[in-house]
Order: sequence, then C-alpha cells, then structure tokens
Amino acid sequence: MDTMSFGYTEYDPSQTPHNETLFTLANGYLGLRGDFEEVEGTYHKGTYINGFYDSEPIIYGESAYGYAPNHETILNLPDPKRIELEVEGLPFSLTRGVVNSSSRFLDFRTGILTRTVDWSSAQGDRIRIRTERMVSFADKHCAIISYTVEPLNRALIIKLTSFLDIGVRNRTSREDPRIGSKFTSKPLVVEQFFIEDETLNFFAKTRNSGLTLYGCAFHETSKEALERVPSDRDLSLSYTFRLGKGEQVTLQKFVAYTTEDDSAPFRARRCAQEGFASYAKKQEEYLSEFWNAGRILIEGDESSEQALQFNIFHLLQSCGRDGLSSMPAKGLTGEGYEGHYFWDTEAYALPMFCYLKPSLAKSLLDFRHTMLPKARQRARTMSLKGALFPWRTISGEECSAYYPAGTAQYHIDADILYAVEKYLAATAEEVPLEYAEMAIETARMWLSLGCFIDGEFCINEVTGPDEYTACVNNNTYTNLMAQNNLKFAIKVVESYQAKDKMLPLAVGTDELEEWKRAQGAMRIPFDRNLGIYVQDDSFLSKADWPFATTPKDKYPLLLNFHPLVIYRHRVLKQPDLVLAQFFLSGLFTKAERIRNFLFYESYTTGDSSLSHCIQSIMASDSFQSLKAWTYFKKTVRLDIDDIHGNSVDGIHTASMAGSWMAVVYGFAGFRDWKGTFSFDPKLPSAWKSLTFCLTLHASVLKVSIRSDEVSYTLMTKGKLSLVHRNESFTLNKDESRTFSLRPKLGGVLFDLDGVLCDTAHLHYKAWKKVCEENQLHFDRQVNKRLLGVSREASLQVILDHNEVQWPEGKRREVLKQKNDAYVASLDTITADDLFPGVLALFADLKKQGVKIALASASRNARSVCKRLGILDHFDAIADISSVQKPKPEADIFLVASEQIGVWYPDCIGIEDAKAGIEAIKRAGMKAVGIGSEGDLPGSDLVLGSTQELTLD
Repeated sequence: MDTMSFGYTEYDPSQTPHNETLFTLANGYLGLRGDFEEVEGTYHKGTYINGFYDSEPIIYGESAYGYAPNHETILNLPDPKRIELEVEGLPFSLTRGVVNSSSRFLDFRTGILTRTVDWSSAQGDRIRIRTERMVSFADKHCAIISYTVEPLNRALIIKLTSFLDIGVRNRTSREDPRIGSKFTSKPLVVEQFFIEDETLNFFAKTRNSGLTLYGCAFHETSKEALERVPSDRDLSLSYTFRLGKGEQVTLQKFVAYTTEDDSAPFRARRCAQEGFASYAKKQEEYLSEFWNAGRILIEGDESSEQALQFNIFHLLQSCGRDGLSSMPAKGLTGEGYEGHYFWDTEAYALPMFCYLKPSLAKSLLDFRHTMLPKARQRARTMSLKGALFPWRTISGEECSAYYPAGTAQYHIDADILYAVEKYLAATAEEVPLEYAEMAIETARMWLSLGCFIDGEFCINEVTGPDEYTACVNNNTYTNLMAQNNLKFAIKVVESYQAKDKMLPLAVGTDELEEWKRAQGAMRIPFDRNLGIYVQDDSFLSKADWPFATTPKDKYPLLLNFHPLVIYRHRVLKQPDLVLAQFFLSGLFTKAERIRNFLFYESYTTGDSSLSHCIQSIMASDSFQSLKAWTYFKKTVRLDIDDIHGNSVDGIHTASMAGSWMAVVYGFAGFRDWKGTFSFDPKLPSAWKSLTFCLTLHASVLKVSIRSDEVSYTLMTKGKLSLVHRNESFTLNKDESRTFSLRPKLGGVLFDLDGVLCDTAHLHYKAWKKVCEENQLHFDRQVNKRLLGVSREASLQVILDHNEVQWPEGKRREVLKQKNDAYVASLDTITADDLFPGVLALFADLKKQGVKIALASASRNARSVCKRLGILDHFDAIADISSVQKPKPEADIFLVASEQIGVWYPDCIGIEDAKAGIEAIKRAGMKAVGIGSEGDLPGSDLVLGSTQELTLD
C-alpha cells in the first residue's frame, strides 16, 4: 500500500457523498470540495473560502438580552470545477452508459487529485478521461484543473463545456443542528458576470456581511477547437474537437478567487503563463518540506499510517495562514457547523502545528488576537471585564443560538491561552505584546466571572467541554484551566515588570494580587470517598444514564432526547475532567489519572468526535493498552471509514488532529508540561515500529520506537534537554540516544502481612475484640474479606455484613479501639516472626542493584518492620496515610515505585491478597501472589510461600 496517497479503483455511487468530502483540496484559503467535474452523479458541489460568510438575524421564539444576534455561515461560492463532456452528442455521466473502470487518487506528496475513467456510451463509443486537480499552496488564490479526453475505439466528436457555475447554493438546514444553512434569502449576490477572450469572470457581494468576491477562470486547450462557443447566460465556454482513435485533447482551467481586490483575472492569467507543471513543482516542494517533519511511519500497520497521513494532509489544507482566519471545524470540505471556528482548533489542532509547522500555529493564535476587540465587546455584553472570546464564530461575534452549550462554555478563553503557552514553550519564544494583551484580558474576564464563596474562588453557571452537562457550578475543567490562565497571566506580567518592559495594558499591584488570590483559592471539586476529581459540584448527585436500556439507534443522545433529560443524568458526550488531566497532567498524580479515567469512562458515550482520541491517550497513560488501541482505531479512520455516519457534511478536524495526538501523546507518551519534553513509549502490540519528528525550540527531533527500544536523534542544529521516562538527558546536533524498552527488574515492592510475616492473627484478634464489645458478628470467613483492605474499608465490610450503619463519630471511635488493640499486640512480634528466606532474598536483590520498597496498607508497618529487624533493608516505605485510596487502588504501589526512582513497569509487586494483586496490575506492574492460585486471580505468578521467592 502507498501510504502517501488515498483513493479507490472501483466506482461505488453510494459512496459519492462521502468521497466528495474525502477528496477535497484546499490551501487554508480556497477549498474545492471533491465533487466530480460533471453535475450529474454529484451529491453537493462545494467551493469555499475560509472566513467568507454571510449573516442573518437569528430568529428566536423567545429572545433575551445577550443572546447571539446573528447566524454566520460560510458560503458555497460559484463552482469553478464544473466541466461537462459530450461524446457524439451524448452527455458523459457515471450514471449513464457503462463504467469500464474508474479510479481516484489523492497524492499527499504532490497535493494533486487524479481521476481516471474508462467509459462507454450507450452507442458503444469508448473513451478514457483523466483529470488532475490542484489547489496551490504557493498562491492561495489559485487552483488548476486539467481535463484530458481520449477516444479508445474510433474517431469521435468531443465537446467540453467549462463553467463558472453561479447557480450553486448552500445546503439547507435539517433537524440536525450541526449541519446546513438557515438563510431566508440568497446570501451571495452576483452583481456582474461576463466572458472575455478565454476567461469567465464574475463579481459578487454578500447580502449582509459586506464582503466582496472576484472570480476568474482562464482556459487553454492542447489543440485548436473546431468550434468555440461562449455563453453569457450560464457563464460557460464550449470547445468542440474531432479526435482520432488514441488522440488526446486537454483542457486546462486556471482559476483565481480573490476577496481583497479585483486581481483575479491577473492571477489566473499569470497562473496559466507559468503553467501546470510549474505550479505542480512548487506544490511538491512545499509538501516535501512539510513531510520532512510531518510524516509518521508505522511498520506493521499500513492502514493506520495511511490514515494518519490523510488526516495530517487535511489539517494542513484547512488551516488559515493570514491571521485573519482560523480552522473551521469541518475544514474547507463541507458546510457542517456552518464553517465556524471553535475551541477545537486551539485545544486539538494547534498542538500538532506547534510541533510540525509552528508558523501555522502562530497564524491561528494571531487570528484570536485579531478578534480581541470583538471579544472585549462580548465581555461587556455579558457584564464582564476583559475579553470573552466567542464559542463559535467566523467574524469574531458569538453565533451560538443555544447558550447552555455555547456561551456558557467560558473555558474558551483559557483554551486559547493554554494554546499560547504551549506554542511559546514549543518554540522557546518570548511572550510578544499581543499574547500578553490576551493573557491580561482573559485574566480580567475570570476575575469578573467568578467570586469568592467561603474562601474559595467559585465560577458558577458554566458548561465544560462535555455538552451533556450544562450550566453547572464549578466545572472542574473550567476552574483548572482558568487557574492555569491566571497563573500564566501573572507570570507574563511579572516577567515584563522584571525586565522593565512596557505592558500592552496597565496592571496595578492590587489587580495582580487579586489574580494571585483567585488562582490560589480556586475551587476544585474532589470526592475523597471515591478518590476522584468531580466534574462539577452537582455531578455525583445525578442519576446514572440508563445505558443498559438505551438502544444503539438512540445515539447520539442529542438527536433523540430533550436537553433537560440529558442534563439531569450522569452522562458525558465527551471527556471533560479527563481532558483536563491530559492538558494539565502535572497537576494530577498517576493514581489520580488512572482512577479518574476509569471512573468517567463508564459514563462517556463518545457521541462527540472529540472523544475517542482523548480516551486513547489517557488509556495509554493508565496502562490500558487494549483500550488505547480500540479508541485509537475509532479516531484514526473516523472520516475515512465514516464511523459517525456524518462525514458527508465535512471532515472532523479536531478528531484528525486527535489521531496525531493519540500517536505522539499516547503511544509515544510525549508530554510537554510547562516546557519539559518527556517520553514514555508504549507501542501497540500490532506495530513493529513507529517513527516521527517533532520541532522543538526550532530543532528537529526524530523519535524512533520499536517494541524493545527507542532512539532520540537531534536532526538539526541546537541543543535539547529531554526526559525518557524518569531519566534526563541532553542531545546536541546529530547526536542520538537509545534506551531499552524491555522490562528490567529495578524494584520489588513488598506487602507486609502474609508476605514478610504473619500479623493476620493479630488483626483478627483485634477486630474480634472490638466486634464483641459492640455486638457485631465477626468470624474467620468475614476476616478473609479484610485481606489487603484498609482499616476504614475493613470496618465497612463488617458493618455491611451485620447490616448496620454507624455515624462518623462512632466509626472513628471503634477504629481507634481496633488500632489500639492491634498496636498493643505488636509487643509480641520479634525477628523470629519473619518468614524464612526473606533476608536471603533481600540480600540477593541488593547485590543485583534492585531497589526494595514496602507497600503495605498497615499504618503500623514501620513499627512491625522495626520489630522484625528489617527496617533498614528498605530503600523506601510507602506511607499509607499519604495516599488517597487504599488497595485495590494502585496508589501505594505507584508511590512506592516513585520513591525508589524505578519506572512502574520495571517493578514487581508481591502480595497475598486479591485487593493487592488488583492494585499491582492497575499500577502497570507484574504481580506475584503468595497463597492459593484460586484466591489470587490476575497474578502473573503464584507461589505457596515467600520462601519460594528467588531472584531468578
């Protein structure tokens, strides 16, 4: 398989609508949807300019102050692609005659879409058609179409008619709120159109937005026509040829669209003068430079490699380059979401450009700064200070008619500043004035939006990324991102002041102190019982969504249930808190990230295309390799395979960017937290190798991963400081470092009771004593359920067994009684209670340089070890009181491995309880069970006693 191209060799008319999206060509300014040249057999002919839109008032049944006033919709422009062919007077169409063969291929190296058709008319006349289409990266205004016809069985009269089709329209809105326009009148008014020599020309204006458009198509033919017929009525030029068998004729169409001036005719003629070959060479040179850093190589999975190249190519095509436009959610491939820009661009797409083509990342950020005046206006409308960027927009004005899932997503401000911070860290640039200005204005917005309640800074009535949970108090994603926004703004202001540089806006000492106070007191909802960060203040008080009784055809939920039905349930459209812990990974412990991911996964529908990539990344981070792979497969070919069934309306740019992130941040384990570049590779079992490049601080880093090793090579000038897992290193030009990925025993983490000694009988006696004193039933069978379980959880097991509920005060009293009884019994422990073989095993481990740690659920573990005479043998003792959740959660084993400085998979945990084995496996480690195999499911090895343990 050629993974640098995409196409088909068999025509399937049912795939035409889908393929029109996939075969789109664009350059960030001009986009030509991948429809056929001929009208018949086409689903929707589309031509778009990034940011070229018209507006109409939004009609509300009931309106209110501050509602978004206008729709803004990208316009479907006059179609320059249309070319109709007649063979001996019969129109060519794939729906007529016989299609002997048909293929289309989009080459990512050349940026050229090639179509080849072998067709026979109803009269038996056979022809071959070859078209080539290109939208220039060298000149954003220009596109070229080359159309070649060749008779195959006899001489034929061929007629080619080229159009600038001014009769096209936008698709109309259906019940799905995500697609279609809502215009009540024709939004683009063609004021003038005419033919001059070999050019078709038009001039048009939008009805309401005040934009102008000039279009021109210049034509050349490879041989002189028998007849040339212009038609002012439908703005077309017809050429008639007599061709012998095997003789070819080529019509080349040089197209130019401009919105800034009337230079389209000049540009089209200049394009023709340079010729197709010259433009093709420039195109290939541009793409060659991009792919030098942008290409991803996967040995063992050509399907995913091709899909990644396809996705990256479409993102390159979709990105605005002038600071006046951004990246539409559907690129320039269709009219879904009306051509609007969302937070997706900064959150999902911009990170990729930061590391593949930083200049494009900067253009996207510059667009936001261009829109800053309108963001200030929106803030005033919303009774806020500073600037509030719109949730969805083209011109910079808020266009979301549904505020609960639109305007209420204030996190857009923090998302943009998060992207600014990421760009500056990736490029090592100083903070320019325009980004400092955005930092200050967004910080002011947060201070005016939130308020202090009982000493905490709260942000109420907001919606996070999850649009199935709207208008809540203290959405944790929003609060954490706002906190990050404030920290960045503080850092920027203090940096400018320290360098005695003039800030773009004055920030007083009192204001700066308020920012510091707010970020320091930010409310971050956390549930200690579950050990998770809660999505918002009310999330846990809602009923679970009835997943078991919801049919598959009722998804996505937003199309089948009233919003209020969805909002009152615990259900997610896409990751929310889990997204926060990806973006702000350094704020969460490893155990927290694992626990949060597993908790929220069960509530996440994946109805949003933004979902799968983040789930894949966080599954990789949580040692859930199979889940990571499953989610990745859903995102990498989401558009190619039309997984959501709506790619006809356009590509999903955020999901495409997410597929790149799933590879780089997921399988390669890349992190860029606060400018530190680290890697933790976890290659899927189906892949033999993965190779990609990142541009870091203007230097190109090549990363090559195999199942057993990873190499980091600095390909260009410069010097890079990197981290592989927990080992820091530095690379200079042409220098490479290779690290083994084979598991290497570096640490052994021991439980205490039942592994090193037996204090279970002491625990049993202590529990027996307090249970008898409190009239609770307790026996050996109940005691078995307490193995490896914390003291608090053990009491809950006993209470549940007795069907008793106690108030918190009573619980604390009895827990103290139990602990006092147990501690008193420790006086009986001596070195003789240490299991046989333990000291010899410790000695062997030390001799081989293997670290030893204790990971016990007992708060008295240190005292017991001291009495056993083994306290000094441990390199670390993980304190159960310092972790959030006891076994079977992974916390204590993760903490133990971090304390001894050994990477998680290079550790082995040894346990005698089921809960302990579960904890070890959740920590991504190998588990050795001591006891009966039937009692310790999930163990990698089960031994009858510790005495059987050896280093081998």
